[in-house]
Formats: sequence, structure tokens, C-alpha cells
Amino acid sequence: MAAPNLSQYADQFRNLNTRDVSTWPIAPRVATVIVLIAVVFFVGWYFWWSDQLADLQRLEDEEVTLKTQYKDKLQQAVNLEPLKKQKELAQQYVARLEKQLPSKSEMDALLSDINQAGIGRGLQFELFRPGQAIVRDYYAELPISVRLTGSYHDIAAFTSDIASLPRIVTLNNLSIVMPNNATTPLTLEATAKTFRYLDQEEVLAQRKAPKAAKP
Repeated sequence: MAAPNLSQYADQFRNLNTRDVSTWPIAPRVATVIVLIAVVFFVGWYFWWSDQLADLQRLEDEEVTLKTQYKDKLQQAVNLEPLKKQKELAQQYVARLEKQLPSKSEMDALLSDINQAGIGRGLQFELFRPGQAIVRDYYAELPISVRLTGSYHDIAAFTSDIASLPRIVTLNNLSIVMPNNATTPLTLEATAKTFRYLDQEEVLAQRKAPKAAKP
């Protein structure tokens, strides 16, 4: 098979009648069609397809995002019941703790319980002085300075009784003074701390306090 003569093709592009394309040889016609097709594709891509491709890419990215959100929502839906149960257990635990914190009106009764716990064990109170309440976010802490005397076993039983109270009471900064002789009772000095939850008015006042302090 003979190799194509390029000069023959080149000759077909010379002296073309631009007014009558039908008179052109086959090579210029084919080349013109190819150029027109290329121009049409370029113009179509530039003015229409490029935007369509950008929209397609945006939709593909959005699809990936939606799939991720769907998986997250599905995972949340699967864990919804266990989370509800955990929330219920947490609420029950908080409710039990709140029952251990007296209200403001119940503080006098709690102080009486602490005093009776010592008297019930035969201890003598030399000091029972409630201090200034320390207000926290949702509760108040009341320190009570106590000094009492009695035997070792009675003091030990008293501390056990305090720990067994239905309300939260802690003994802090314990100090026991030993007697000089066997007939002298021991002296216990400590700071008993009890806690109470704030009522609604106190909570609101506590929240407003930082705002009022700002200039």
C-alpha cells in the first residue's frame, strides 16, 4: 500500500472558493467539519457544560455530606433507647442525691440531728457553732465548728452516726486531744460540713450576681 502523498492534500487547500463550499475537495471539507465540531464542543463546554460540571461536582459533594449526616442520624437513632435509659438512670441518681441535701427550711432539723447524735452517745458539747454559709452554683455549704468530750468508743460511735445520717454531713479537720490520765475524757474538735440545695429564688440570685458585678 502506497504512503499518502501529503503534497496532494496540501494542494487541495489552495485556491478554495470561500463562496461555494460545494466546490471544495474532500480534504478541506472534512477538515472544516472537524474544526466546526471542535468549535461547537468548545463553545458548548465554555458556556454550558462547564457550569453543568460544576453543578455536578457540587451535587456529588452534597451527596457525600448527606450520606455522612444520614449515617450520624442513623447511629443516633440506634443509640436513642440506650441513651434514654442512661438519662433516666442519671435523673434517678440526681434525685437520690437531692434527697440527701436538705432544703433551707430543713436545716434547723438537720442541725438538731447532729446535736442529738452526740448527746445520744453521752458526749458533752463544749462548742456547737454554725458558721457562715458558702453559696455555690446550685448548693450551699454550711460549716459547723464542734468541740465535744467523751470516751474513745463514744466518739467513734458518734462519727459513725454522723456518716449514717440520711443527709450528707462530713467531718473535717479532726483533732483529738488525749487526756493526761485515764479518768479524763477525750476531746474531739472538728468542722462538720453539711450541704443544702438552693431554692429557686437563690439560684436566680446566684446567676444574677456575676452580671451585677460586671461594670
